[in-house]
Amino acid sequence: MLLLWTVSVPAAPPIATPEDLGGPLFTPLGAERSGNDSGTIPAWEGGLSAPPDDYDRLRHETDPFPDDPVLYAVTAENLADHADHLSEGQKALLQAHPDTWRMNVYRTRRTASYPDWVYQAVQENARNAELVTQGKGGVRNARVSSPFPIPQTGVEIIWNHNLRWRGIRVKRTNGQAAVTRKGRYSVALTELDIGFPYGVREATPFTRKYPNLMIGYRSRTIEPSFLSGDGGLIIEPIDQTVSPRKSWLYTRALKRVVRTPTFGHGMPGNNTDGLRTVDEFELFNGSPYMFEWTLLGKRELLIPYNAYRIHSSDLSYKDILHRDHINPDLVRFERHRVWVVEGRLRDGMRHIYGRRVFYVDEDSWQVSVSDSYDLEGNLWRTAMAHGLNYYTVPVHLSTLEVFHDLVEKRYYVDGLDNRRVPYEFLEGADPREFSPNALPYYVR
Repeated sequence: MLLLWTVSVPAAPPIATPEDLGGPLFTPLGAERSGNDSGTIPAWEGGLSAPPDDYDRLRHETDPFPDDPVLYAVTAENLADHADHLSEGQKALLQAHPDTWRMNVYRTRRTASYPDWVYQAVQENARNAELVTQGKGGVRNARVSSPFPIPQTGVEIIWNHNLRWRGIRVKRTNGQAAVTRKGRYSVALTELDIGFPYGVREATPFTRKYPNLMIGYRSRTIEPSFLSGDGGLIIEPIDQTVSPRKSWLYTRALKRVVRTPTFGHGMPGNNTDGLRTVDEFELFNGSPYMFEWTLLGKRELLIPYNAYRIHSSDLSYKDILHRDHINPDLVRFERHRVWVVEGRLRDGMRHIYGRRVFYVDEDSWQVSVSDSYDLEGNLWRTAMAHGLNYYTVPVHLSTLEVFHDLVEKRYYVDGLDNRRVPYEFLEGADPREFSPNALPYYVR
């Protein structure tokens, strides 16, 4: 039986105006610039914008804070002392593995930062952006990044996460592993090429022609070898009530591109062994229309942050993947302010989750922790995104996402790339590359 604790009601955040963004009270993205009263959360001072002296571009990002000590560890034994700073899923995970799982807490460093032109676009969004069909469809009059830096509703925060700036084009190798109860796993490797036309600095003829296009996502399988040569393409619109998500598949066996059925929401993700849904990639993605979203306020939470240690090029899969959870020695938790958003499944909609609670980092608009409940209201799964600042861009992204099934007592990880080529951030893409006709050439 999982024990649950009650926590204090999240505090109402201070109210900003568009002119306040980037001023003495609020960061350019809408976070509170000041620290907290206890001093455990510092003021935001611009974040990281340059690499450390020992950074090697051929390796993963170097830890800028290698000498930071562990301040304390949260365990099953002392979790009641820290309950106000834990999600229900985090508490349940500690209780499920009392002898092996702990949360090492470090000094909070508010490192999230972005280019100045992204900040300027967010300020414009604060003045101009509007929800379409109460947010069920999408947004309009927004560009580049999060449309609602001064959110008033839960669905606005969901759109801030969905449309947060993640670069213009990113290439990466992605490793996935579904770990059994006995600690066994095999790693599936996929090469990803993701374009973000919404995130371009200046509109292009293509983005003017297709203003509803948010993401182009193509992939090709590297391992296992029997799937090598397969690939996929997903075109993600902003407003899916106007144009639904489209996806195509190329398989070595068929030697042709086929349009796939509806791909999204509560369906199990590829290579996840059913431990993660399609709409849990990045902890949430896709249209928010299936859920009724409520903004519960802000609170302080222990979340994975500055995850440079687990991001290291020196680690093997064995170093990271333990039987019941990832290696706690490699995980850095910090106390940050988060927006708390609850989603409840709308009447008539079908999904495996009846309720979801997202904890969204105020400095990046990334969902950092997610707790998911079944249709009977029981806590089922918890997930955490291990974020860091890719300081050569700069941009805050997750390097690893970890999903725990508290009932099956198994977990799944997405983002293993330690022995692979680091993220490659590019300035643009030919739209023709993200087309069904181009998919066979990419996969080969």
